[in-house]
Parts: sequence; C-alpha cells; structure tokens
Amino acid sequence: MWKRAVCTKDCPDTCGLLVNVEDGVVIGVKGDPDHPYTNGFICRKAKSFPAHVHGDARITTPLKRTGPKGSGQFAPVSWDEALSEVADRMQSVAAENGPEAILPYSYAGHMGIIHRNAGHAFFNKLGASALDYTICGPAATAGFQASLGKGPSTEIQQAAQSDFIVIWGSNTLTTNVHAWPHFKQARKNGATLVVIDPYRNRTAKAADMHVMLRPGTDAALALAMMHVLIHEDMVDVDFIAARTVGFEELKDKVAEYPPSRAADICGIEEDLIIELARGYGKANAPYIRTGWGPARQLRGGMAMRTIALLPALVNAFAKPGGGITRSLGGAPSNLDCLKRPDLRPAGTRVVNMVELGNALTSLDNPRIHLLYVYQSNPVAVAPQSKKVLEGLARDDLFTVVQELYLTDTARYADIILPGASFLEMADIYRCYGHNYIQIAEPAIPPVGECRSTLSVFQDLAARLGFNDEVFSMTEADLIERILDDNRDSPFMRGIDLPALKAGRAVRLNIPANPYAHGFNTPSGKVEFYSQAMADQGLPPLPDGEIWRDPEGGDAYPLECITPPHHLLLNSAFNEVDAIRESVGVAAVMIHPRTAEARGIADGAQVRVFNDRGSCVLQAHVTEDTREELLVAEGLHWPGLLPGGGANQLTSQRITDMGNTCAFHCNRVEVEPLKQSQDN
Repeated sequence: MWKRAVCTKDCPDTCGLLVNVEDGVVIGVKGDPDHPYTNGFICRKAKSFPAHVHGDARITTPLKRTGPKGSGQFAPVSWDEALSEVADRMQSVAAENGPEAILPYSYAGHMGIIHRNAGHAFFNKLGASALDYTICGPAATAGFQASLGKGPSTEIQQAAQSDFIVIWGSNTLTTNVHAWPHFKQARKNGATLVVIDPYRNRTAKAADMHVMLRPGTDAALALAMMHVLIHEDMVDVDFIAARTVGFEELKDKVAEYPPSRAADICGIEEDLIIELARGYGKANAPYIRTGWGPARQLRGGMAMRTIALLPALVNAFAKPGGGITRSLGGAPSNLDCLKRPDLRPAGTRVVNMVELGNALTSLDNPRIHLLYVYQSNPVAVAPQSKKVLEGLARDDLFTVVQELYLTDTARYADIILPGASFLEMADIYRCYGHNYIQIAEPAIPPVGECRSTLSVFQDLAARLGFNDEVFSMTEADLIERILDDNRDSPFMRGIDLPALKAGRAVRLNIPANPYAHGFNTPSGKVEFYSQAMADQGLPPLPDGEIWRDPEGGDAYPLECITPPHHLLLNSAFNEVDAIRESVGVAAVMIHPRTAEARGIADGAQVRVFNDRGSCVLQAHVTEDTREELLVAEGLHWPGLLPGGGANQLTSQRITDMGNTCAFHCNRVEVEPLKQSQDN
C-alpha cells in the first residue's frame, strides 16, 4: 500500500514522498508525482529510507551505559527505568546547581514543526539554559535581511524564465536538486548558467561559466560587479531613485573595488569579473540563487548582504524570471502554542550552540551537569569537536541522547532513548526551498519500543509534575492549534485547509516574486546604506574586507572547507550501509602543485591538521580545487574515520552577524600520513 509522507531531512526541497508499506514494513519510497515541486522524483539518499527505518543496527529499546563513556557498552532497560532516572537526575541537578545546569542540544535532525520543537516547552518550564539555535543559517539570513528585508524571496520556479542564472555558493545538483529542472529549462531557452564557488563541484562542472574564487572573497567580487554595472551605466536609475536608500554612499564604497583589485583579492582574472558583471547587467531577467557557502566565513553576514544588493542595481525584481532566492516558505510561523516561550523564566542563561565545546568544558555559574541531545549529533556536526568530546567524557556530566542509531554522540550517553523515525509519527512540514506545506500521518507503527520526541517529553513532563496544556496535547491537537493560531497570517490566509488535512501539498499565499510588492526593511526600500546595521555597530555599507583565521599564523598556509557530499546530508545517512559503501573512503581534494610540494601522491592517506585537531583522509589530487584550498566533502561519522572527524579543525568563533559558525574559515596544513607517524 502506498502512503503519502514528507522527507524530514534538512534540505530546501522538503519532498513529498510515496511510501510503499507491507505488513508494517517500508519496502519502497519514491517521489510523489502530485507534489507540485517534487514532481515525482527524489534523490538517491531519500530512496534509502527503507534501510534507514529498518536497519539492523537501529536502537529499538532504551539503553543504559554499562562501560566507560565512549565505549559503546550499554544494556537494555525499560522505558519506566530510563525515564525515571532521567527525571530524577534533572531534579537533583536542578536542586543542587540550579536548573541552568541543564542544557538541551537539538537542531534539524527532524524538520517537522511538531517534533523538531517538541522539547522547547519542556526545557522552558524546567528553567534550563536556553540554546541559541545558530549553527547553520542565521548569518546568511541576517545579511540578506539587512539589504532586502524579512520574508520569502523569489520563487525558484521563476528562474525558468531567466536568461542569466547565477548560482552563488550552492552545489545545486547535490543540495537543491529540484531547482535544477527550472535552471535546465532556462538554459534550453538560451540562458547562461554561472556558478560561483571555490571548487569545481558537480554543479560547477555542468555550468557555462565557473568563477573559482578564494573562500571568503564573495563580497569583494560582488562589489567589483557593482563597480562595472555603475561605471558602464547598466543600472536602473529610476528604480534606484524610487525604491532604494544610500546609493550615493554605495558609489563611494564601490569605487574602492575596481575589478583589478577584486581580481587580486579573489584570486581570479580581471577579465572574468568584467565578463560576469556585463552578462548580469545586460541580461533581460538576471537571477541569483544564493547558497550557504558565502555565509560560512567570519564575515559571512556581510558577504550575503553584499550579494543581495546586486538585483537592486538592475531592478531584476520587476522582470519575469529575474530576482534572487535566499529562502522561501516559512509559514506557519507562530509556534508559541508549541514552544511556550512564556514558560521560560526571565533572565534565563542563553548558550550559543556553536560554542558547545566551551559550554561543556569551561562554562560555570553554574557548570553544565546534564546534557540532553535530540535531533542532532554534535560530536559530528559541532565545531572544535575534540573539545566537545572532552566535555562529554566528564564524569560529572550526565548525558541523555534520543536517537535511532549509535552515533558518536550516543556512544557517550548515560541513557539512550530510542527515537521514532519520521515515518512513525504525524507532523506538519513547512519548508525553505519552495512555497508549499504538507501534513503527514504515520506510515507505519513505531519499530520496536521506539517513541516520538513529543511523547518522550510529555512523559518526562508528567514525571516532573508539569501540568500546562501543551504537555498533554497530541500531534493532532498541536497541528490543529498551530493552523488556528496562524489563520490570520497573510501567507496562510485562504489556503486550502481540507486538502492540507487530507495530506496533500498546499501552496502558501506567497507571490512568486514578493519583491515586486515592496521590501520589508526599516525604510521599506532596498538598503544600500543600513542605519539598522550602523545602530548595531556594524558597517552600514557593504564591504569586501576579509577576516582570516589568525590561529596558528603562518604555520597553516592552506584553507579547508567541508561542503556537502552528494550522498550525505550533514551527518545523516552514515547509518545506511549501502550509502556508506557508495561514498567510500573519506577524501580530501588537493591541488597537484600543493600535493607535489608536500610529497603527497593521489590515493595516499594524509593528515590534515591545525592547533585544534587533525583528521586522516585519502588524498584526491585534482585541479578541481584551488592551490591554497583543501576540500573535504561530507560529514562522515568521526568513529568511522581513523583520525576522527573533520570538525576537529573548525573553530568556535562567531560570524560577524547572526552568531553563526564560520565552518568554511579554517587554516590548516596537510602532510603524508607516514611522515606524520614518523614524527
């Protein structure tokens, strides 16, 4: 029997699925042909969901640690014993150290609204330290909003009508595959496709032009493009006069970044910058799809702010097929009935999730004595993971992990609670890559003794005597309440509720090109000059200055980035044997001249290192990367690698805007493994 479902992974496509179920077992998954954006096809990763749900290694009963932390030695216990111990520990830690000695850690392991946010009300009521959820997109969001304002951006489907498409810092064929048919249609009609990215990824290889700039130089490139547009009179003066602020100040800033200077900063040819700018400026309907890469630098917010200003110079918003896409959907947005922020005591301590390593090793007044992890695998995904492991190994830290598999984080747990998969629970799904929402019911009963995130927190709430309404509401109750609370939202007004409740994808009330109707900035216009940024002590104008990693100085001459692997999504899918086998050995791309200077042969094992840690990878010597850049695709589980995970190399330093992690700003060195062992 085929049943409707929604892919729950942290991906902009948020695919509608059809799941084939026989006798309570998922035997197949395919794309829903009736979903307007999925259009009947899905990525290879999603096709492996049957193995993900029914894998032999799946945890199906609560477990209690029996050996040293990290040993992976556990014994089965009952749910009553497991939850009683967790509740007792919470009470004792709160009594002895205050409730802020408890820290929840979660993120986007499940993208359904109910279960992703199911723990918020509980930890607010408990008075635990609040987690600042900043690890991924806030720098990009803050930068973009400073220029164009809040709200959804240009719908990706509009790009099919564009004649000049720029994919800036996104590997579309890996991370946003359902955008590709629209780009492909545009190219069929004669459009030029440009990819701006520091290495030659799958999408760059399929493009008409690849701009292989240095990491962190995106703002300088955008300013040089502006220089050409203004100098060669390719701007829309009427739009600029009526719908923007700060153009005269912008011109002064842009004068500092002629293509010749940007070429030196970006490490690319001056003529390439001019060709790119002219192609963009002369297009009838230029379109930009921004990714997350530019914002994962120390000045990532400024990079995104600067890129976002380009369409305003040529008024790309008014042209069918033109515009810029940052994020879409976003509704329903009022989730107070689920999160219950009113339950959090005033003045509760906030911990930035980027700084988990510091929080577990050096934070005090009070020290963290209980960590509760769900919907995340911080040993793999958090920066400076060696410090995270140091914290998890503390004898005085009690760690609870809700998981489907024995991840590197779960190995350090004192109690493991077996989580239900997304096919075993009901939820409502919004997205950030298209403008549709959908409700999904369970496709199968829970496997073994697995339980949903919501049910676990409700049980814990009962044990602690929490009796607020939210702690007794079912999935159906919460979905209904969320829909009711958002009925007056402009994005939700007039949508087809019967179709939504019947499990079909329903379009939000969002214009395909919302910028044609205005800009949700303080001025109501595009802000070349941002007074709001000036008020925060940030540069009010776009700027191409680069912040480099100062740690280690000249000892580490190479940059290292860790973009997504085609078959992995963050740390997900490492648990699927077939996917892991297809991925093969974890590799690092090294330019031939870089490899030759260090005596590294293609296929050799190498050690990539800095003062924060090291990892062992297989050398892939290729001209698909820059001479000064190492590229290690994908987040492999650290326990599967001989030297641990790549995030040992990443610092906990915060971006200029949004308090995000600068994942792609790492100075490193690389050497043959044999040389490392000899030393």
